[in-house]
Parts: sequence; C-alpha cells; structure tokens
Amino acid sequence: IDDLLSLSRIEMKAHMSPQGTADLAEVLGNVTDSLQPLARKLGVTIERRLPAGPLEVVGERDELIQVFDNLVENACKYGQSGGKVEIEASLVEPSRSGGPQRVEVAVIDHGPGISSEHLPRLTERFYRADVDSSREKQGTGLGLAIVKHILNRHGTRLAITSAPGAGARFAVTFPL
Repeated sequence: IDDLLSLSRIEMKAHMSPQGTADLAEVLGNVTDSLQPLARKLGVTIERRLPAGPLEVVGERDELIQVFDNLVENACKYGQSGGKVEIEASLVEPSRSGGPQRVEVAVIDHGPGISSEHLPRLTERFYRADVDSSREKQGTGLGLAIVKHILNRHGTRLAITSAPGAGARFAVTFPL
C-alpha cells in the first residue's frame, strides 16, 4: 500500500520539474548508512566510490534518496549471492557539442544477473523477472516503477545492463 501511495504521489507531480538542489554524495552516504543493517543481515558488503567533494544536481533530495534506496536495496536482495554491492559515481565530461558536465551514479551487484528478455520490462508496475524470488524477498513489483517515474520527473533515465551470471548494473546520469 505504501508503494502504491508513493507511486501515486510521484505521478501527481510528473509534470513539475524539481526546484531544489541535492548533493548526490550526501544522498548516497545516507542510503548506504541506512541499508548497512540489511546488507549485514544478507551477508553483503556495500562499497562506495565517489569523487571528492559535493555532487550538486537539480533535484529533490527525498525523491533521490528513494531512487537510490530502491536500487541499493534491490542489489542487496537480488544480488546477494555475489556478496558485494558497489555504488560508483563518476564525472562525465561534456560532449564535443558542449553541454554541462554530468555525473553518472551506478549501483552494481555481482549476483545471478537478469536475462535480456526481462530488461525492457523491469520498470513496469508489478513486473517481476522471477516471481518466486520476488515473493520470497517481499518485493511488490513497484520499486523500479517508482524509480522510473522519479527519474522521469528529474529529466533522466535508468540504464540497466545485465546478463545471466554477470550481475546487474543500474545507472543514472545527471547534469551537474
């Protein structure tokens, strides 16, 4: 019910651009700290690699916490067999045609991976690549839909790469 209400609230603001700024370094630190107990319980370590200093982006802090909380929690639960989740932030230089410098944040697990036929549908409401595993881990099938809607509101997209046996990488790029 909480996930459905959250998704509904996000959809109501879909056409309103975020007005504030958020420091992604602080957001990722908050998410890492809050998910350490879950990671320990699952036998997973969370490693964070960020550039020095703040990573200020246009965005709503609480919504960005929700994005990365969902991504890191999923990586811990579904990539548990890999024993490690990595959170990487890297600066991306502007293209030759100009534009702002950007930061890419990736959440990487080393678990079983996801078959290619599932990748295009992962952000659909209630879609589950593995229904039994999702139920066992108490997934609602709404987490990645929430992520998608928040990122759309922030003018960016989620890029997912994975293959069976190769873990999964969920990445988002923001202009600085």
